[in-house]
Amino acid sequence: MPDSIGWGIVGFGWVARDFMAPAIRAAGHRLVAVCDPGADARAAAADLGAHGHADLAGLLAEPEVEAVYVATPNHLHRGAVEVLAGAGKAILCEKPMAASLGDAEAMAAAVARTGILYGTAFDQRHHPAHRLLRDEIRAGRVGTVTAVRIVYACWLDRGWTAIPGQTNWRIDQAQAGGGALMDLAPHGLDLTDFLLDEPLLDVTALTQARAQDYAVDDGALLIGRTGSGVLASLHVAYNCPDALPRRRLEIAGTKGLLVAQNTMGQESGGSVTFTDGAAGETVALRFDEGASPFLEQVRAFGHSLRDPAGRDAWSAERDLHTMRLLARAYAASPSHLPARSPVLPAA
Repeated sequence: MPDSIGWGIVGFGWVARDFMAPAIRAAGHRLVAVCDPGADARAAAADLGAHGHADLAGLLAEPEVEAVYVATPNHLHRGAVEVLAGAGKAILCEKPMAASLGDAEAMAAAVARTGILYGTAFDQRHHPAHRLLRDEIRAGRVGTVTAVRIVYACWLDRGWTAIPGQTNWRIDQAQAGGGALMDLAPHGLDLTDFLLDEPLLDVTALTQARAQDYAVDDGALLIGRTGSGVLASLHVAYNCPDALPRRRLEIAGTKGLLVAQNTMGQESGGSVTFTDGAAGETVALRFDEGASPFLEQVRAFGHSLRDPAGRDAWSAERDLHTMRLLARAYAASPSHLPARSPVLPAA
């Protein structure tokens, strides 16, 4: 089938297994090959009918692989992207773009040099609820937007793992590049850009290491401002029990308030409401509650790969701007760790 994309996956962890692989199938595409050093990961790929390879050379030797999803720990993104770009593969790389700004800059340079289709996997751009919010903002439903407020939190302790036997690399500075701020804030930064059609330009942040016993931040408050003056606040955390309300997105304006609850994340569903600023009445807004952001992201990337006119929706330079915002946020709060916190050895 001409519209069916042959995919490869580099790093077959829980997000790739539980969300990306099912999305590839649901989109009518094919998972051809997986690259992962773990024998269990390669066996899991074989169970899905994909070829398992221990190194990237094996995946690149698969002629049916057109697009590759990179889902390794953050510090390995650069190496994979540079090799894949050199081989002419289309790349969808997990967020954050890299573990460091320098690596992200090198990745953007590789994309520019080779001209391949590249996207950072900001799946929240593709959630039907968030597309509805953008449409409502553009239509003037809330009037002049004054503020975006996001809470995106979870509980992630030292021993957390979604796949038995895997280590929690997200709490290792060397592999992740940071903690909750590095992992969760990129979604909010990018989503603000998507909703408002303009990026944040000014940012600052405070981080904390309050509840978890590891040496990266387990929570952060980030504030920012767009060029037109919209204010944004992001509260991200690894120290919020999952049973508590922890995923909320608000867009405030001069005519009302849009609120999305339980839409941020890998899964479909959630709710959206609008509260009228004059009457005070709140109404529910409908959207496709069955379409997951991962599925919609795969569909969009596949369409752009087949139709170059859609490539403007993906931008390594835009994603590099998000990485620069993250670097500035961390620079604004360098001393979040209490003296009692352990220091993890470098990987």
